[in-house]
Amino acid sequence: MKLKGNIVDIENRNVFKGEITIIDGKIASIEEKDCEENHFILPGFVDAHIHIESSMLVPSEFAKIAVNHGTVATVSDPHEIANVLGVKGVEFMIENGKQTPFKFNFGAPSCVPATSFESAGAIIDSDDIKVLMENPDIKYLAEMMNYPGVIYDDAEVLKKIEWAKHYNKPIDGHAPGLRGDDLTKYISAGISTDHECFSFEEGLEKLQKGMKVIIREGSAAKNFEALIDLLDEHYKNMMFCSDDKHPDDLLLGHINQICARAVAKGNDVFKVLQAACVNPVKHYNLDVGLLNIGDDADCIVMEDLKDFKTLQTYINGELVSDNGVSKVKHVKFENLNNFNTTKKEVSDFRLASKAKEIRVIECLDGELITNEIIAASTIKDGNLVSNTDTDILKMTVVNRYNNDAPAIAFIKNYGLKEGAIASSVGHDSHNIIAIGVSDEAICKAVNLLIENEGGICAISDTEEKVIPLPVAGIMSDQNAEIIGKHYSELDKMAKELGSKLHAPYMSLSFMALLVIPALKLSDKGLFNGGKFEFTSVEVS
Repeated sequence: MKLKGNIVDIENRNVFKGEITIIDGKIASIEEKDCEENHFILPGFVDAHIHIESSMLVPSEFAKIAVNHGTVATVSDPHEIANVLGVKGVEFMIENGKQTPFKFNFGAPSCVPATSFESAGAIIDSDDIKVLMENPDIKYLAEMMNYPGVIYDDAEVLKKIEWAKHYNKPIDGHAPGLRGDDLTKYISAGISTDHECFSFEEGLEKLQKGMKVIIREGSAAKNFEALIDLLDEHYKNMMFCSDDKHPDDLLLGHINQICARAVAKGNDVFKVLQAACVNPVKHYNLDVGLLNIGDDADCIVMEDLKDFKTLQTYINGELVSDNGVSKVKHVKFENLNNFNTTKKEVSDFRLASKAKEIRVIECLDGELITNEIIAASTIKDGNLVSNTDTDILKMTVVNRYNNDAPAIAFIKNYGLKEGAIASSVGHDSHNIIAIGVSDEAICKAVNLLIENEGGICAISDTEEKVIPLPVAGIMSDQNAEIIGKHYSELDKMAKELGSKLHAPYMSLSFMALLVIPALKLSDKGLFNGGKFEFTSVEVS
């Protein structure tokens, strides 16, 4: 097979007319010659850090859509399903992904559970990490979120890191806001990347100290604008990722969108493509071709190097997407789950109090970090309740692995004027999270998810919508078009209930993510992520 057009040689910063010959899935020759074709041929895009589970799609269904946008590979942390099902969940992701031509590169989840301050469905300890690291299908130790454990020499954390070093596999970082001497110690432990930078200064310090910085632009967390100006000088040590990508967003685009934005801001196209195509392959030692003779023919045909509209995608010389039509086939799989709690009563969501002031989570649109604010309480019949006038709404996290009492807190900036929304996609342990205007609405939303053994839902005074997620309570068994359509409808309903957030469900999924400051809620209580300790809802 031969491909003709404008061949993009990223590392030598050159574009030339030519012809690529592909034999048995490999690039046999690249010849410079004149041709009529004006499209551009370049290596495929690689998402340098993503949780496939966030798309609510199993890997095989994710692959179907990603190839339409020129993505040929991902560096994937199966942390979400591991928190539900442990090593068994990691194995499910690997095996499902292997049944497609797409090049999934899974890591060993380093923090399952992410902290000791929440209830997860499984544990992956250092002995499990050793077994995973022995597996050639495991390419790296996934994001070490327990940075206090690294800094303060937690023995179990350090054992996990040592096993990664023993097997000569990269170690991913996760240290939002970490600076100074603590950052230096974190890096010296062997941690080589970070995708959690949320300021230019933080990104610059991490680059100067030898880390690779990954610019993240996902469905909820968006750090592109804060970090993109670092690319011009530091492009050899930067990559692009989505981290979390909801299904409706994935249908619209992937890494190609980040490239288009970067070029539109005046960045050199070769530097952009170095970050998007080359750097992940080299850093993680991926079996992904870079358009060199002898490489796997993992390449994409683009209409131009401005909008990055994908015309064709090839993986191992196989045409997997042609003008927006995916050729990746459906794969049969078993629905695995771990759901063990019973339906709740409205009284379970009462929080008796006489406090005049309460500690409130301030949700920030497009950010994983939150603020802690102090607000006047609203008490009815001795119970702390939501106040739609001040936009201080009651929030709960319900343990889905055991039949325990719900944890209660309050949150600002969700804007709901009616009903409730809920999700069993709740990083990192994937318990049920709900926010609502009344205890009754919250209870109804939580019970709807318990009935379905996982999903996301919205409840109004007259209507309820739910998307069941039968695979571990976090992924659908449907395809992207179906789940994307239903998700868009649910997103619209949440906004009709009053939410002003860009991605209310994605933001909701991070409100129990304890490793991101400042204030979050686990199934065990309100948590101060800066001090790494529980705190009280009541102030005075």
